[in-house]
Amino acid sequence: MALFFDAEWFQARLVERGLTRAAVAAGAGMSEAELELVFKDQRELSAEEVTALAEMLGAGPQEIAGRAGVSTPVPGDDAIGARLDRIEARLAALEAQLKRG
Repeated sequence: MALFFDAEWFQARLVERGLTRAAVAAGAGMSEAELELVFKDQRELSAEEVTALAEMLGAGPQEIAGRAGVSTPVPGDDAIGARLDRIEARLAALEAQLKRG
C-alpha cells in the first residue's frame, strides 16, 4: 500500500489508457481542480471516486485505494449503486473523450 498518493503510477495509467486528467475528473464526478488536489496529495478520494477510477484505469478498487494513500476507503463491489456509479463514470469519461475530438 502506498503511504501517499502515487502520482507517477496514476499518470502512467492515464497515458496507457489514452485518458486526460480532464476526462478522468469528469468520469469520477470531480472538477479538474479537485483531481489536481488529489494528484498533489492534498485531497482524499471517496469510495465512489475509487470505484470510478478503477473502472477507467482498468485496475481493481483495492489497487486504486492502495496507490491513492493510506486512508483511502476501499469500496464494496457488490452494491447495485456502486455498479451504477461505475457505469455513469464510464459514460462521463466517454463523453469527455468525444468532446475532445
